[in-house]
Amino acid sequence: MLLHPLPWPDGKRLAASITFDIDADSLIRNARPEDGHLRLAPVSMGRYGPTVAVPRILDTYQRLGLRQTFFMPGWVMEAYPATVEAILKGGHEIGHHSWRHEDPMGHSDAREAELFHRALDVHVRMTGRRPRGYRAPVYNATPGIIARLIDEGFVYDSSLMADEMPYLLKAPQGELIELPPHWGTDDWPPFAHFEEIGYLMPVRGPSDGLRAFFQEYEAARAAGGFWMPVLHPFLTGRLARWAVMEQWLEETLRQGDAWFAPLEEIAAHANANRDMLRTDTIGEPE
Repeated sequence: MLLHPLPWPDGKRLAASITFDIDADSLIRNARPEDGHLRLAPVSMGRYGPTVAVPRILDTYQRLGLRQTFFMPGWVMEAYPATVEAILKGGHEIGHHSWRHEDPMGHSDAREAELFHRALDVHVRMTGRRPRGYRAPVYNATPGIIARLIDEGFVYDSSLMADEMPYLLKAPQGELIELPPHWGTDDWPPFAHFEEIGYLMPVRGPSDGLRAFFQEYEAARAAGGFWMPVLHPFLTGRLARWAVMEQWLEETLRQGDAWFAPLEEIAAHANANRDMLRTDTIGEPE
């Protein structure tokens, strides 16, 4: 049961968007700023995302006629311009994902504003438009970030977790659509093993690791809800894992129950039905 259900376009039972955060080798460079560039194994693991996995993912999307959403830090966009070009060529959305995946709690809000606008400038220069949406590194949005998104005219955020459905986020500066993620549909817990940043988890097999995502989809389908996995190309984009996801996606599209769309379109739909949305309020940034 959903407290605030929404009708979906064309009578679809649920809305769905497969989102990818392309962090690339920003992670090791942030975690080990003194010598991260010398640690070639984690650098190469990150580089696998934009150079190998993203082309594989885009090929699937093209074959199935899907347009989806990717989030990229500005630093990653500049480091991998061919990836940006390929994503845009496929008609996909690129959302704001910080400058170089820095934790906003690791510096002042003034510093965060500087980095935010540096990345925003990269988006405008490389995509020809301002991004509509934002996702904070590790979901770590602050009141200052939410205020900045509203002031800059963003349509949605995808960092906070107060519901399974899109909801209205109200702050003193105005309002924003929230498209909520959750760790239960994030591929770090089942697939990430990253010693250099202190993330040591047992890596699960492809089908086992993705089973929870598919169960979340079925629950959203039964309730008429919203399904949004948060994936990373260097994790779920690896050959065996993506083969499982691709097979599942083909079957799901044949069923025809879901409205698969970029997040900006789902946010626009939620905004058009804002009187049906739950409202969550945050206070003034301190």
